[in-house]
Amino acid sequence: MVLAVSLLRGINVGGHNKIRMADLRAMYASLGFGAARTILQSGNVVFETAEGDLTLVGRQIEDGIRRAFGHDIRVIMRSSADFETIFSRHRFSAEQLLETNKLAIVFLSGEASPAAVDELRAKNPGREVIHTDGSELFIFYRDGQARSKLDNKRIERALGLQSTARNWNTCNRLLKLFAEFDA
Repeated sequence: MVLAVSLLRGINVGGHNKIRMADLRAMYASLGFGAARTILQSGNVVFETAEGDLTLVGRQIEDGIRRAFGHDIRVIMRSSADFETIFSRHRFSAEQLLETNKLAIVFLSGEASPAAVDELRAKNPGREVIHTDGSELFIFYRDGQARSKLDNKRIERALGLQSTARNWNTCNRLLKLFAEFDA
C-alpha cells in the first residue's frame, strides 16, 4: 500500500466548491482508498492506495469529485515519502522559519522550467522570496500572504502548470498525520 496525500485546489474557498469533509472521506472510500483522513476544510486528504501510479489516482479522485459533487477540481498528488523529502529540502532561512505564517509550499503539477521560474520572479510585483526545487516552489511572503498578488493564478500563468499552495503549519500537520499512519 502507498500512503499518499491529495491536495485539492479551490474547495471551500469563499463559499465556492463546497464539500463537507465527511462526504469527501466517504467518496474516497467508495473509490476503494483506505483510511482517508482530512485536515482542515481546504482539501488535504491522507489515505492509503494499492495503486502505485499517483497520476492515475489523482485522475480517479478528480472524476469522483465531479460525479459526487459536480465540481471540476484539480488534484495534486504526493506520496508520503515524496512529501517528507520535499519538506526536508525547503529553502527557507533560519530567520524566515521564525515567521511560519509567511511561509508556503506551492505544489505543482509538474516540474517548473528554470526560465519560467526566473520570469515569475522578474514579473512578480511583490517582495516575495521564491525558491524552486523540482515540482515545488518555496515562498516567503515578506508582507504576508493576504496582501500578496502572487496567487495561484499568477503562478499557473507564469509556469504553465497547475498549482496549489499550503502554508507551513498545514504542511507540518500533514507530516504529523503521516507519522500517525506509520506508528
